[in-house]
Amino acid sequence: MKLYQDYKDHADFLTIYIREAHPTDEWRMKSNEKDKDDVCYVQPKTLEQRVAIANDFTKRFKYGLPFGVDEMSNAANDAYAAWPERLYIIDEKGRITYKGGNGPFKYDPKEVRAWLAQKFGEVKHEDNTKTAMVRPEAMETASKTP
Repeated sequence: MKLYQDYKDHADFLTIYIREAHPTDEWRMKSNEKDKDDVCYVQPKTLEQRVAIANDFTKRFKYGLPFGVDEMSNAANDAYAAWPERLYIIDEKGRITYKGGNGPFKYDPKEVRAWLAQKFGEVKHEDNTKTAMVRPEAMETASKTP
């Protein structure tokens, strides 16, 4: 989400929900069953079912990026070899300028950030992890200083 917030004024973002990677009725994974977020679904058989899963995801996780749903013919998945997940950058002329690796092991949003930073400039954030330590006696001294 931070990537989107940082570059949404420079680039259009779109997430497309494709077919389920590990549906409960096909390639079931024990790790998914242990998932605290309970994101296990059967493979949708209709567009309405696919849209319902997408809506559940966007609402449950407060996903604020533009979101689309692939057709049941899996046209987007087939065109972009997107399964199970993949990142792309498509330029103003419709050309693919970045094709990320297949997820989850080669899925790297840092590469997308680097590409966007090179094109539009790096977005810097304040480091909120550092807190100033002020000794009570220093505050007392400061308040007495004219």
